[in-house]
Amino acid sequence: MTRFTMTFTAAAEDIDILGHVNNAVWVRWIQDVAVAHWASVASQAWQDAAFWVVTRHEIDYRGNVSEGDTVTAETWVEDPPRGARFDRHMRFTGTDGKVRVEAKTTWAMIDRASGRLLRVPEEVAAPFLSERHE
Repeated sequence: MTRFTMTFTAAAEDIDILGHVNNAVWVRWIQDVAVAHWASVASQAWQDAAFWVVTRHEIDYRGNVSEGDTVTAETWVEDPPRGARFDRHMRFTGTDGKVRVEAKTTWAMIDRASGRLLRVPEEVAAPFLSERHE
């Protein structure tokens, strides 16, 4: 698996004073998609042994989403990890096909037992890599 998708519909509590999805909600959705992607491809042993934390978010807001609007999130990893870290790309597209948000986030793998950074093993990275690395 190289790409993962998930759908969100903006609820009343997601909307800010400007009448569209709040920036903090976009960050939460980015995390929700990444965690769901991890859960869909990682073995239970790896899910029990490690977790991920964000070390950097780079987000471009390209359009608004209002209450009741639905977006589809698509995420992928283009390049192999660097030690404990890798960059995840994400795109949220409206039902009209227009991109609303694009993001590149850097994630670091943490060993649950020690709480320390953990170099990403090849078998953990392989299911996430784009076609050009397979």
